[in-house]
Amino acid sequence: MPRFEYAPAPESRSVVTIEPSYGLYVDGEFTRPRSLFDTVNPADESVLAQVSQAGPKDVDRAVAAARRAFEGPWGRLSGAERGKYLFRIARILQERAREFAVLETLDNGKPIKETRDVDVPIAAAHFFYHAGWADKLEYASLGEPGAGPVRPHGVVAQVIPWNFPLLMLAWKVAPALATGNTVVLKPAETTPLSALLFAQVCEQAELPAGVVNILTGDGRVGQALVEHPDVDKIAFTGSTEVGRSIARSVAGSRKKATLELGGKAANIVFDDAPVDQAVEGIVSGIFFNQGQVCCAGSRLLVQENVHDEVVARLKRRLGTLRVGDPMDKNTDLGAINSKAQLERITGLVEAGVAEGAERWSPECTLPGKGYWFPPTVLTGVAQTHRVATEEIFGPVLSVLTFRTPAEAVAKANNTAYGLSAGVWTEKGSRILWMADRLRAGVVWANTFNRFDPTSPFGGYKESGYGREGGRHGLEAYVTTAAAPTGALSTTGATR
Repeated sequence: MPRFEYAPAPESRSVVTIEPSYGLYVDGEFTRPRSLFDTVNPADESVLAQVSQAGPKDVDRAVAAARRAFEGPWGRLSGAERGKYLFRIARILQERAREFAVLETLDNGKPIKETRDVDVPIAAAHFFYHAGWADKLEYASLGEPGAGPVRPHGVVAQVIPWNFPLLMLAWKVAPALATGNTVVLKPAETTPLSALLFAQVCEQAELPAGVVNILTGDGRVGQALVEHPDVDKIAFTGSTEVGRSIARSVAGSRKKATLELGGKAANIVFDDAPVDQAVEGIVSGIFFNQGQVCCAGSRLLVQENVHDEVVARLKRRLGTLRVGDPMDKNTDLGAINSKAQLERITGLVEAGVAEGAERWSPECTLPGKGYWFPPTVLTGVAQTHRVATEEIFGPVLSVLTFRTPAEAVAKANNTAYGLSAGVWTEKGSRILWMADRLRAGVVWANTFNRFDPTSPFGGYKESGYGREGGRHGLEAYVTTAAAPTGALSTTGATR
């Protein structure tokens, strides 16, 4: 496969202004920066800005501001009025798309073509989609049949990960606001900047003070939010370990929680699949966002009689990938988000080789500074190997084989996780047969890593519970439980 050479095509950094330091966004305004920590560009380890570490009193202030807004101006709005704010936010995101794309790439390390073409457009699409729902909730069949009208929970604490900072914000903030809740959001400590830029969007949209509050900091902030007595619901995306801790924390309390956790998806290729198309799906399944995706197709299950052909074509295709400057529009693979994540990837790959897997990577020159890992294929992997069972969260593909559809299902389901899976075959009946048996929240057929605001997303087993996106995602933000006196319905009417 020929490798075409391109001249560098770097995106300009001048489209976004990064302040030297940032405060917290509470009750409609930014606080004075204090207790600062660095946020770093993972591509070159340069400091982008300093960000405030929130403390317990900041959490109290943010939750109190969200409560006032919920019981005040925001709670009295009709669904149609709330929808206008969401439409306004969506349009501003589109207008400032290039600004968000550049900032996200600098802070996260992912290629600019992914932030420009995927993250920011889908984030705006989520606000558009949920804006349309805001005045139609009474027709959405939310809640148990016959349970009566639904109402918002109240104050929602949202903790989002570093792999899709803006997109995960949109997944959580948009449905929360559409259903009438108010929000206290904590972005990951390594990628706080797009959330802080989103706070400016809230100001620009003239969102009432306290409806959205943003607290930056480390895990202590998230823990304080989860344990705060005046938080009604928690929405978390991140590691299974932290998700377990949150589940234990809310057990026995009145708080509701949705958890979107880890994954170890199987991407299953049958011998009748169009190989070139499947290879493209394998590449996008595991190397999109450097494999730092909870639903990444990190286990490739190939039917035994086409294993050699698929692996050979996959290696030729990987030889054409461009690894390097995330700001270059030609780059396919950017930087790993942090030194800690790079060390985890490196350690798991070394463990896989020690257990007997064969490691292969294409020739590529990695930059001298920053956090980098080459696209890697591990063959000869057994189901008991750590690289076949643990979530690597990096650009590493573990290859296994199967002979029959039943064996493929058994191996695909042989994991603690159940977030996603992919099936490649020309037979529609086989797709349906497989989808019916795979224990995964999402099953893609002849494609992978496709996302749409109208489609629910979530997992089984240790991949968490609850759904985000689509009508099903709205369920998590409303309740039919008996409302306290003066509580508001989703239409803004006092009950």
